[in-house]
Amino acid sequence: MSSLASHSQPDPDGGPTAGPSLADRISFAAFVAALLFLAFLGGAFVMLLDIFPARPLSDAYRGGQAYIAKAQQSQDPLTSDFWQLERRPETGVTVNAPEAQPGYTLYTSGHGSEASLIALDGTVLQTWKLPFSAIWNETSPVKNPQRDPFLYWRKAHLLPNGDLLALFVATGDTPWGYGMVKLDKDSNVVWSYLGQTHHDFDLAPDGRIFGLTHQMRNKTFANHTQLTVPRLDDFLVVLAPDGREMKKVSILDALVNSGYDRLLNRVVWYNKHDFIHTNNVDYIDAEKAAALPFAKEGQVLLSFRDIDTIAVLDIESERIVWARRGSWLAQHDPDILPNGHILLYDNLGSFGEGGRTRILEIDPVTGAEVWSYAGNGEIPFDSEARGAQERQPNGNTLITESHGGRLFEVTPDGRIVWEFLNPVRASNPADPDEAIIPIVSWGQRISPQALDPAFREELAAKTNDNRS
Repeated sequence: MSSLASHSQPDPDGGPTAGPSLADRISFAAFVAALLFLAFLGGAFVMLLDIFPARPLSDAYRGGQAYIAKAQQSQDPLTSDFWQLERRPETGVTVNAPEAQPGYTLYTSGHGSEASLIALDGTVLQTWKLPFSAIWNETSPVKNPQRDPFLYWRKAHLLPNGDLLALFVATGDTPWGYGMVKLDKDSNVVWSYLGQTHHDFDLAPDGRIFGLTHQMRNKTFANHTQLTVPRLDDFLVVLAPDGREMKKVSILDALVNSGYDRLLNRVVWYNKHDFIHTNNVDYIDAEKAAALPFAKEGQVLLSFRDIDTIAVLDIESERIVWARRGSWLAQHDPDILPNGHILLYDNLGSFGEGGRTRILEIDPVTGAEVWSYAGNGEIPFDSEARGAQERQPNGNTLITESHGGRLFEVTPDGRIVWEFLNPVRASNPADPDEAIIPIVSWGQRISPQALDPAFREELAAKTNDNRS
């Protein structure tokens, strides 16, 4: 009798039924392994050819990853990338030379939804604060916002009368852009805009606000199948001075429908379905348009981090009309200078012991690099993400080293004539013996003469009180 039959027949002496033989076990294990291997091959075949159910499986995997990442990043704001390891123990102003551009300095800090205005000696003259929960309501596309400690102001802009424009971004959420607010000098809300603003905004001379929003989309493009969905897409929004949305333009559509769409073939591996990652908008006024042969008044200068590109968007035609790549990598904050050059923050384009970051001044027509600043072994300069710079009237450049929690000003020959280190510190949750420092993502030097007389006198009185 075969072994297969023997285990199914009772023992002649009335004993228990015999169990499967070793050969049976091996055969069954081989059968299961074969089924698993065939399932693996079938799954690989489905994913390779991108046929059903490849997309639902891929989306489920990505969704699981996002859920786990959000859960991890929502435990403690000190573990987010709004905080970095302290590089130096000093706090406040460490350098204040006579060559520094006179004025006040406005900056935002990753430790909270606030902005501070300081004198050159580091004296805090004014602070604006507002949690996102104070403006959130059910009309917001952010239905379950992160708690207030997980948000900060990515950028703030001071108006002459002391009013402040600021935009909220969060950690541990996608999309992370949460909205924009206008406050008076006492931090009372003038208006709020709950579109998912992120990174940057700029003002036109008539008070209109040009900003960036983003949202998840499922629109596909026949000629760009690499732009898979669901995808985080950016939009240019135009707001009236009172915060009303006047116009909204899809930036990705504007690029796809232009003669520069081949730039999308350079998408980087770390894009996380945020394929261009727009991080800058500068309004091109009449003066800037006169300095740029390829731009017109009313257009905007954009920066696409994940394809290393700066570009000009024509808002009326909703098309990209000019674009350039260069030696920079993952750049931020291109600014148009009066001479027609562009100053930009090159986050990852510097190589050597001085750090990965540098500031570049380029001729956008020829692509030539006409000026640069980079760190050295003694004073490194390194910010993997974020960052800004601002050319001063005296020719110096104010630089925001976000991940270092540092603002500093350099002369054209590279000497540091002003430096400020974020005074806020905390203990690293992973190692209480280590200090961490909140990022600074935006710094702006403000001339007192640019402010209204009443607000200017108020700040001057605070300055005198602190000196007495």
